[in-house]
Amino acid sequence: MTKLEKSLKINFKDKNLLKQALTHRSYLNEHPEYQGESNERLEFLGDAILEFTTSDHLYRVFPEFPEGQLTVFRSAIVSTKTLSKVAKSLNLGQFLFMAKGEEEGGGRNNPTLLANTVEAIIGAIFLDQGLKTTQDFIKRHILFLLPQIIRSGAYKDAKSKLQELVQERVKNPPIYKVIKEEGPDHAKIFTVGVFVNSKKLAQGKGSSKQEAEEEAAKTALEKIG
Repeated sequence: MTKLEKSLKINFKDKNLLKQALTHRSYLNEHPEYQGESNERLEFLGDAILEFTTSDHLYRVFPEFPEGQLTVFRSAIVSTKTLSKVAKSLNLGQFLFMAKGEEEGGGRNNPTLLANTVEAIIGAIFLDQGLKTTQDFIKRHILFLLPQIIRSGAYKDAKSKLQELVQERVKNPPIYKVIKEEGPDHAKIFTVGVFVNSKKLAQGKGSSKQEAEEEAAKTALEKIG
């Protein structure tokens, strides 16, 4: 924990919050003696704080851009790809608490799991240190990647391209909805549909909602041509 705190540049008052942020739900099944929770509730909180902080930053830094372009940038920043990159830079994988089976299945390098852990840590920092410290952490470890994302065009994933195309044609943005969830909690498969004006364009599957949304967007772009 001390090593990770140095990497995060944050000294937690409540060390249990940091451990919770690093605890995958699979760990609870093998360790009934553990009295804490998994990181899923912290992930929920951290996701909201990350979106808010990113939105505020983009709004202030790019006053000339419409909301559609800001949404595209935000999607790239909070994406699994970006957050897993941040997690790897902090070596979060080595600190995770997970079941043996999850670890043997490559859990410590799983992009979705790593991205979720970053969000959980953001939630933990917020509860332990407050909003200012949390936003400083987000700016230091995540938002600094924004110029590189823009220069390289990395923000133009399938979801971003579909959003640009749809908003040009019908103004209303595409909406993503979970159609089905299959499999056990630690290995769920999501089926997500993408809709425009209540009409389903396509659907996609993935091990996370984000991955399924991206697949749905790719299929929709292929259909649109």
